Amino acid sequence: MKGLEDYIPKRKISKRGGVSEYVSCWTEKDALNGKVVDALVVILRTAGCSWARENGCTMCGYFNDCNPNVKGKDLVSQMKKALERPQGQKILKIFTSGSFLDEIEVPADVRREILSMASERFEQVVFETRPEYVNDETLGDCLSHFEKVQVALGLESTNNLLLTNSINKGFLFEDYQKAARTVKESGAALKTYLLIKPPFLTENEAIADSVNSAKRIQKITDVVSFNPVNVQKGTLVERLWRRGEYRPPWLWSVVKVLDDCKNLSPRIVSFPSGGGKKRGAHNCFQCGGEFLKAIEDFSLGLREDFDDLRCDCRERWLDVLDLQGFTQSSIDMERYYK
Repeated sequence: MKGLEDYIPKRKISKRGGVSEYVSCWTEKDALNGKVVDALVVILRTAGCSWARENGCTMCGYFNDCNPNVKGKDLVSQMKKALERPQGQKILKIFTSGSFLDEIEVPADVRREILSMASERFEQVVFETRPEYVNDETLGDCLSHFEKVQVALGLESTNNLLLTNSINKGFLFEDYQKAARTVKESGAALKTYLLIKPPFLTENEAIADSVNSAKRIQKITDVVSFNPVNVQKGTLVERLWRRGEYRPPWLWSVVKVLDDCKNLSPRIVSFPSGGGKKRGAHNCFQCGGEFLKAIEDFSLGLREDFDDLRCDCRERWLDVLDLQGFTQSSIDMERYYK
């Protein structure tokens, strides 16, 4: 009997980009100590996520930016180039194709050198990792360089059925809970990523899962960051999307999730990747800019709700919610019923 992993496209780790060239680097706004500050975001080009090489998540296409020839010294070179950019940021966010704490992807000595280079320039470092790489030793190592460390865990959902049969995450909610306890006991802050609309869910089911997941972890995490699915190259989600069997979430849905969670104890944020475009969370393509600005302002603590948002496409969104519920289908209704 076939499992979900049998339907995931075979992943070919590309050789895109030079080994000493980072994938991307930019400055964005974030909050620190209750104030809006600049954050430097660096996406390092690594040899690839260990889980992606073994199997991989259904929506993740970050393997497209990997190069199997990258060595530890190349990662150091990439970070040095990123740190040559204009200064003044308070936060450093380090992302890879997988986990910053995975010593196969980022060797321990390289991780220490990167953190050491950055420690005098930034007040806080943020990095993402899978839970299996979280332990007292690695966290203690990071905290020896930075007083303020925020560990981001990509949980996606607290529903184990979805983690296994929709996202193919490779771990369960209980694994996240164990890692989360270790993070909090170390003195580091915890950010948790939740996915809005993994494949095979209706729009209503996706909203409900996101809200329920946030409520379930509100006493565990310091920050909940909602990531609306964007369609990435070479993924199962892209295959479904091309066949009209998947549509990224509506921005109306993202706003509803944020509004329903605004009174929870963690900080609630969302910075939709690809938002307003056909591969990302979108509405009618007319109101996207207004919605994305409202979502960013909410995430930075500059607005409290979304009551002022208006667009005629809201009725279409409501129709989709009703029709998908009636048919119990997650296909892109608008593609077939115009």
